[in-house]
Amino acid sequence: MKNILVTGGAGFIGSNYINYILNERDDYNIINIDKLTYAGNLENLKISELKSNYHFIKGDIGNAELLRYIFEKFKIKYVINFAAESHVDRSILGSEIFFKTNVMGTNVLLETARFFEVEKFLQISTDEVYGSLGEKGKFSETTPISPNSPYSSSKASSDLMALSFFHTYEMPIVITRCSNNYGQFQFPEKLIPLMIINALNNQKLPVYGDGLNVRDWIYVVDHNRAINLVFEEGKIGEVYNIGASNEMKNIEIVNLILSQLKRDESLIQYIKDRPGHDRRYAIDSTKIQTELNWTPAFTFEEAIVKTIDWYLENKQWWQRIISGEYKKYYSEQYNLI
Repeated sequence: MKNILVTGGAGFIGSNYINYILNERDDYNIINIDKLTYAGNLENLKISELKSNYHFIKGDIGNAELLRYIFEKFKIKYVINFAAESHVDRSILGSEIFFKTNVMGTNVLLETARFFEVEKFLQISTDEVYGSLGEKGKFSETTPISPNSPYSSSKASSDLMALSFFHTYEMPIVITRCSNNYGQFQFPEKLIPLMIINALNNQKLPVYGDGLNVRDWIYVVDHNRAINLVFEEGKIGEVYNIGASNEMKNIEIVNLILSQLKRDESLIQYIKDRPGHDRRYAIDSTKIQTELNWTPAFTFEEAIVKTIDWYLENKQWWQRIISGEYKKYYSEQYNLI
């Protein structure tokens, strides 16, 4: 059994990873630590909670004492670090928590992992550390980092720290940087779930600026397949970009969702652009495709329909979140908050 500490495993990508990998592998013992901030949701993990090789601990990666207890108790030899504050808009409103979690928290986690001599530490990062592209070109692993928001600068800082532990202490560090994710369990502040939910409620769909900002989209299941491939076979000290080569303008995504839900475009409301809004992201994933033989299994056309259908079929999940009822749910069901 591989004893793996998964941090931030109650969030969108982390919970999808845990559900995916425990369905695929029975030789992984997953220990999930999550602080359960606003975007952490244990409802996402109901399937995994039934498995004997899954364990949940409520806690903060910045708590060195707790981390040492976990590493000793579960004999942790592997770490996959999903834990992060991750929404650009929130980082613009207040950056302190982003640096506390993403930078200082990652530092505590790295120091603990170094002390216990882990065999691999996988840092989950984002293409946003590269900054913004013009009309042409893509981000490769050699693209200089140039973050433009408090969020992306905090992630860039944690990436550089992780790489410094590799160069200074020869720690077994690997980093993945992925394009925009979508899929089930995504918190309703992000573009795709926000537009789906607002359209279902016949509310205005807020679109920043002219709506022509471009993002490269990947289905969360494909992302997690790539993560585990890098975890198993990725070379120590390397960075792997993960993307599905699916660039779309924000307004194209919005119109597609409206069309799928048979809602009128009059629901679109253009609003003032956010400060420092990156114009375009695009990922060159040649390295992971050639070195590790990874390719996305889902097309955007089929995966976006699966995503919309999931939000249609799971109204209780997102209604509880947007009404604030999830805190009451945790208190009653998990006795955690």
